[in-house]
Amino acid sequence: MQSKSTATVDVSRSAGTDGAWLCRDRILSLYDQPLIMGVVNVTPDSFSDGGDYVDVDAAVAHALDMIDQGADIIDIGGESTRPGAQPVDAVEQMRRTIPVVRQLCSAADIAISIDTRLATVARGALDAGAHIVNDVSALRDDAQMLPLVRDSGAGLVLMHMQGDPLTMQTAPSYDDVVAEVCDFLKQRSAIAMDAGIDAARIVVDPGIGFGKTLQHNLALLSHLDRLAVGNRPLLVGFSRKRFLGDIVGDLQPKERLFAGLAVTALAVWQGVSVIRTHDVAATRDAVDVARALRRERKA
Repeated sequence: MQSKSTATVDVSRSAGTDGAWLCRDRILSLYDQPLIMGVVNVTPDSFSDGGDYVDVDAAVAHALDMIDQGADIIDIGGESTRPGAQPVDAVEQMRRTIPVVRQLCSAADIAISIDTRLATVARGALDAGAHIVNDVSALRDDAQMLPLVRDSGAGLVLMHMQGDPLTMQTAPSYDDVVAEVCDFLKQRSAIAMDAGIDAARIVVDPGIGFGKTLQHNLALLSHLDRLAVGNRPLLVGFSRKRFLGDIVGDLQPKERLFAGLAVTALAVWQGVSVIRTHDVAATRDAVDVARALRRERKA
């Protein structure tokens, strides 16, 4: 069992917010300590773990295991956003996710993220105790999401995606993928801040695998240090994704762990603040080793 990070600090007891992510009543410290976001998909069709945790008790038990292994955040999603996935309406997303959020809030003191593009789902999760909204559309798909996040004080993840899950991998194209993704994240962050969302609540995500080819993904992962937006923290999620299999062989998603750990170490080396993963224990070890090496280099 891994030692759990002490990344979460009660806002009322914190003297400041430098190097931190504000998420409602919590401050998640990002100072020299990359956070681990554990993925719990309560869906029948996610690319990696679809169907594994559709039962509420199974999903909560899995989340508790992740916490024991060193997760700092649990990200709960009720809609698959794999390439070609059909959208899932708010009623069904809420049926899948809200009982898990509510039960997990009662069982553990952990920051909880809701992975959704719909404000109704986000509101239900926040009412049940969630702290973060992880919106793969970067507030574009639902006009009510921005005021909801602003008024709730929730932490926010803004992700880049070219197209939508149904069409994004049809023919993704960029002149300069690093520059274009960076510009997009700057624009979406500015829109959020202009509407009243504190910059300290925003984390940005380049959207690895979301409307990108293998070469696009490699370019982004090789230049993560160029994607900082106003010094806001960077989150990356590449766990078990297809581009890893394209590099090391046509492996099944759950067989791509070792490849993902290599990317984890390189991401931490480039200063990434949050790693989103299905495999918490191994990722925790990779993060800790990469962080130690990075600290020694900076000493």
